[in-house]
Amino acid sequence: MRHALLIATALAFTLSTARADEPKKSEKEKTPPPAEDIFKPEEVTTAGSLDSVDYQATAGNLVVHPKGWDDVKDKENKDNPTAVASMFYVGYFKKGAAATARPITFFYNGGPGSSTVWLHMGAFGPKRVVTADDTHTPAAPYKVIDNQSSLLDVSDLVFIDAPGTGFSRIAGKEKEKNFYGVDADAYAFSQFIQQFLSKYGRWNSPKYLFGESYGTPRSAVLINMLQSDAAVDFNGVILLSQILNFNLNADGAESNPAVDVPYVVALPTYAATAWYHKKIPGERPADLLPFLKEVEHFAMNDYALALNAGAALDPTQRNAIAEKLHRYTGLPVLYILKANLRIAGGEFEKNLQDDANLTTGRLDSRFSGPTIDPLSKEADYDPQSSAISSAYVSAFNDYVRKVLNYSQNKQFKPEIDVFKSWDFKHQQPGESSAFPGATNVLPDLAVAMKTNPNLKVLVLGGYFDVATPYYEGIYEMQHLPIPPSLQANISYHYYQSGHMVYANEEALRLVHQHTAEFIRATDNLATK
Repeated sequence: MRHALLIATALAFTLSTARADEPKKSEKEKTPPPAEDIFKPEEVTTAGSLDSVDYQATAGNLVVHPKGWDDVKDKENKDNPTAVASMFYVGYFKKGAAATARPITFFYNGGPGSSTVWLHMGAFGPKRVVTADDTHTPAAPYKVIDNQSSLLDVSDLVFIDAPGTGFSRIAGKEKEKNFYGVDADAYAFSQFIQQFLSKYGRWNSPKYLFGESYGTPRSAVLINMLQSDAAVDFNGVILLSQILNFNLNADGAESNPAVDVPYVVALPTYAATAWYHKKIPGERPADLLPFLKEVEHFAMNDYALALNAGAALDPTQRNAIAEKLHRYTGLPVLYILKANLRIAGGEFEKNLQDDANLTTGRLDSRFSGPTIDPLSKEADYDPQSSAISSAYVSAFNDYVRKVLNYSQNKQFKPEIDVFKSWDFKHQQPGESSAFPGATNVLPDLAVAMKTNPNLKVLVLGGYFDVATPYYEGIYEMQHLPIPPSLQANISYHYYQSGHMVYANEEALRLVHQHTAEFIRATDNLATK
C-alpha cells in the first residue's frame, strides 16, 4: 500500500511540474469537465452459448447519484450533490425468451470494498475458473471452463461491482461520504437496480437479490429500501455466508467484553475445522454432521451458561468446560484456560495447527499455509485468499477483455481498502437517526418480510467458514423479529466448504441445485 502511495505521489509531482511549463489557459479551459461528462453510461454486447442456452452478454455501466440528488435541480444548475458513481455490471440474458417470462437475479460480493469477480467467475457466470480444492492453486495459465452450475438455466443474471470496485468508479465532492457506508451503499444499489429494470424492461419479471458476505447486510437494507421506498416487491433474497448483526462477529470479539455470543456461535465451526484437520483428540467422529449437532447443543447450553457466569463460574466447572472445548477444538486445555474460555477467530486460526507452523484459513478453514510470524497472537493472513485470488483476478481480466470485449484500457480493481472511509452507522427502519453501535440490519430484513409476507429467504453457508460461521447465520435468523408464521419463509442449506462455498466443486453443484429449486418455487410464473 505504501509502495502504491509513493508511485502516486511521484506521478502527481511529475504532472504538476509539467503543467508549470505549459502556457496559461483560459479559466474555461482550466475548469475540469463535470463528472457527468466523464461518467457516461456505456455497454458492449456479445453472444455466447452454454449447453442448450444461447445468451446475450452485456457489459456496461450505469451512473447513479447519492441520496439528495435531484435531476430537476441539476438541469436548473442549482445546488445539488456533485458526487457520482459509475457502477459496472455484466448481464446475461437468455436469447429468445420474453423479458417478463424470465426471473432476473442481481449478484454482488461484499467486503465492503470487493468487486463481484468471485461470484461471477467462481459460482454462477457461464464461465468459471478452476482452482484447487483446499491447497494453493499454481500460477498461470489458469483453466477457464463452461460452468455447468451457472444459474442461466433458471434466471437471467446481473453481476454488479460496488461503487469504486472492479470497473466501477466514484467522483465528486465528498465521494467517499456519499457512497462508502451501510446506508449510502444500499441507496446506490437501489438506484442502480431501478435504472436497470427500466433500461431492460424488467419491472414485471420475478426478481431476486443474491449477496455474499458483506453483500448479505447490503441485501437486508436494500430489500427493505426497494420494497418500502420504491414499492418494488421481490420474490426472494439469497444470503450466502451471512452476517447481519456485527455484534456476533468472532473476529476481535475480545474487544467487546460482556458480549459472549460470538464465541458460542463460532464454536461449531472451530469443531468442524478441527475435525477436518484431524485435530480432534482421541477417536475422530466418523461423520461431521452428527458431531456438529452435538457441538451446537453444548455451545448453546453448557458453554453459553459458563460464559454468562463470568467471574462467578465455579473453578471446577471452568476446568470441565475447558476440557470439553479441548475435545471439540483440539486446542490445548492450558491455552483455553489462559484465554478465559474465549477464543476469537484469529486466535483459533493461528493456534490450531501451530505445532506444524501452519496458519489455518479464515475464509475457508480447510486451507492452510505457512505461518508468517510464529510468535504472533493471531493469524497474519488468510491462506485461502492467497491460494485462489490470482486465479480469479487473472481469469476475469482475460475474460472480460477478450470475450466480453469490454475496457481494454481500464484498470480492474478486485478489492479496495474502504474501511477507513466506511460509515458503519445504520438508520434502522422507523428510527429517526443512525444507531452509533455495531451494525445490525436484522430489523431491515424483518420489516421487508412483514410488509411483503410472500418474500422468501434462502440462507446458504459453509461449515468451514470462520469469517461468518454457519451457526451465526442460524442464530441470527432464529432471532429475526418476525412472527413465528414467517419463519416458514426461511430455508437453509449448508455445505462442507468455506465462505466461498463454490470453491468446492461438489458444494457448487449443490448450491446451484438448491438455488435453482428456490427460484423455481418462488418465481410465480404461470408457465412453470
